[in-house]
Amino acid sequence: MARSGSNNGKRASGRQGGTFRKKSYARGNAPIKKRVENDKTVDPDLIRLNKFVSNSGVCSRRDADIYIAAGNVTVNGKPITEMGYKVKLTDEVRFDGRLLNPAKKEYVLLNKPKDFATTVRDEKGRRNVSGLISNASKSPLLPIDKMDKHATGLLLFTNDGDLTKRLKNPKNGLRKIYHVELNKDLRSADLKRIQEGIVLDERPIRVQEISFIDDAPKRELGIEIYSSKNKVVELLFEHLGYEVVKIDRVVYAGLTKKDLPRGHWRYLTDQEVINLGMIN
Repeated sequence: MARSGSNNGKRASGRQGGTFRKKSYARGNAPIKKRVENDKTVDPDLIRLNKFVSNSGVCSRRDADIYIAAGNVTVNGKPITEMGYKVKLTDEVRFDGRLLNPAKKEYVLLNKPKDFATTVRDEKGRRNVSGLISNASKSPLLPIDKMDKHATGLLLFTNDGDLTKRLKNPKNGLRKIYHVELNKDLRSADLKRIQEGIVLDERPIRVQEISFIDDAPKRELGIEIYSSKNKVVELLFEHLGYEVVKIDRVVYAGLTKKDLPRGHWRYLTDQEVINLGMIN
């Protein structure tokens, strides 16, 4: 019987006795797929809205999606509920009316060595404390307060503007402890005057405790003070006719120099950040 040239209406291959040859994709004969060009370019200046909100410290990224869907987040004054929406870092993003900062909040504690300036820029080319913490963060971190070039001890850096504002508020009166060395022995009468209270610039200085250092000359003292005023210790002793030769800040707002050598820095722990956040 002659073989049919068709198989149920379909052309038969050569193996089936037909003249039609199936395409073989073996041995590199697979069809070449056309490359699909991706017209979408990645803009490094754009960031997902949920990440923007999360980085600001308001909530987690997952919770941010919930708030965005609920209409709690606005971009440049307009509510955005679209998932995956991207914004620029320069956009005005608000959460329930509160302006957000997309930079992750970071907190660095430095044990400042002598002869380092605390200004952001030093036109005289002096060594700056910013160089000591340059590897701590990609974000610019600023010191909460200033210290003289010759002063040593604890200095806190952060990009948290709200915390900086609270800690610098004179009403807060942060607890600070200093180890001070004067140019001459402190007289007992002046010690008593400090204990009773000194008024500087029409404002009383809150000295919690002052005492001589054990087994040290009477020119070395420990002083615990509650004040947000810069150089308050130097001004206090200068008011009484003394010069501060050395000053070392050993405690700052509950933070200590424990396990932090001179010239080194560390990140604050989560609990330390929480404790600072409780300062109103």
